[in-house]
Amino acid sequence: MDQPTVGILHPGSMGAAVAACAATNASAVLWCEVGRSPASAKRASKFGLTPVTTLAELLDRSDIVISLCPPAAAEDLARDVAGHHFAGVYVEANAINPERVQRIAALLGPETTVVDGGVVGSPPVGGKTPTLYLSGAVAATERIETLFAGTAVCTAVLGTEVGKASALKLSYASFQKTSRVLVALAVGMAREYGVDQELIKVASRRTDSYLSEPQYVAKTAARAWRWGPELEEAADTLAAAGLPPEMLRAAASTLARWNDAKDDSSLTLTDALDRLAQP
Repeated sequence: MDQPTVGILHPGSMGAAVAACAATNASAVLWCEVGRSPASAKRASKFGLTPVTTLAELLDRSDIVISLCPPAAAEDLARDVAGHHFAGVYVEANAINPERVQRIAALLGPETTVVDGGVVGSPPVGGKTPTLYLSGAVAATERIETLFAGTAVCTAVLGTEVGKASALKLSYASFQKTSRVLVALAVGMAREYGVDQELIKVASRRTDSYLSEPQYVAKTAARAWRWGPELEEAADTLAAAGLPPEMLRAAASTLARWNDAKDDSSLTLTDALDRLAQP
């Protein structure tokens, strides 16, 4: 099979790095520069992505489109794509719940082949190797496996049912991200009583404890603007499964206190805890 042309919607930190891996087995990887920030343009240039001026051009030229955007924007983005009657493979790789993925598949219609995707792990840079879980029609998931063969993005197919990959992604995120929030709360509580260093010493005796990594709280704060909506999606998934969603909604509410720290790499543990203590 000839190398496909791939479109990425949109080149955020994960999307740009994943797109760069796709470029290994693609003839070109396109991104639409209209309405995107200078930071997005810089990332796209860094990873060697090819700019186009309109979404229509991107869709017309692409055989495969990968959607990686903040969860709240996933359906609006799919609606824009649906308006152009895209007839290729659409990888819905956002952190959204299975019901939303199925709505997006219905929105795009039968002319678009939707593959459900969920990325578990950090962006594929600096030796990191995330896994892109896939579910959907066999021929389509095989194309995505081929696209990422031999790259830092591993792939794993979970079956043909659209929604399975998203369910796995949110199941993992519900534990991993809530655990980080609990670390922040535990360290914040201990600091209030002047025992935070003792808490960290206790936790360091258990190498598998997130509490032994309090420095990660600052990173959690910088990512809260993305993690909160993911936990809301996971909470919706729990509710749909008849399980209590309140813990994840509370964690999302806690993360919202850090929304103004978006992608702030200069944030310290003290800064993050101070912001957490402010209503």
